Amino acid sequence: MFGPEPRPAVREWSLEDFLKHHPAKFDGKASPDAADQWLKDLERIYDAKMCPAENRLAFSVYMLTGEAEHWWSSTRSILEERDEPVSWEIFRERFLSEYFPDSIRYAKEVEFLQLTQGGKTVTEYAERFKHLSRFYTLPLDEE
Repeated sequence: MFGPEPRPAVREWSLEDFLKHHPAKFDGKASPDAADQWLKDLERIYDAKMCPAENRLAFSVYMLTGEAEHWWSSTRSILEERDEPVSWEIFRERFLSEYFPDSIRYAKEVEFLQLTQGGKTVTEYAERFKHLSRFYTLPLDEE
């Protein structure tokens, strides 16, 4: 009589559900910062909606257009020829190495470590600090 509450059925998360969040298309012509932000924006939607990994790959690929769509098509073919897995994790890793390579990330990290207020206003400095700090891989203390 007082058993556990019946659990609501987990509804399949469709492409239509995803598109209601108005994710941006990605054409491959954006700056590295914009590419990184595009991926973070998609991940925020996926995490908030607990989207399964297999859907993450399909939905992300659906948002690619132009040059980026061609890039993924050839990358996927290479993976399949080598019998390598084609998964969300692999897509994410390959996407970042193509559109936000380590060399850019390291340059941002160096810029972060060398950041000084100089002639910037406190607000400009704080904005730049927040932007660059996300690329720094070691833990930060409050100082």
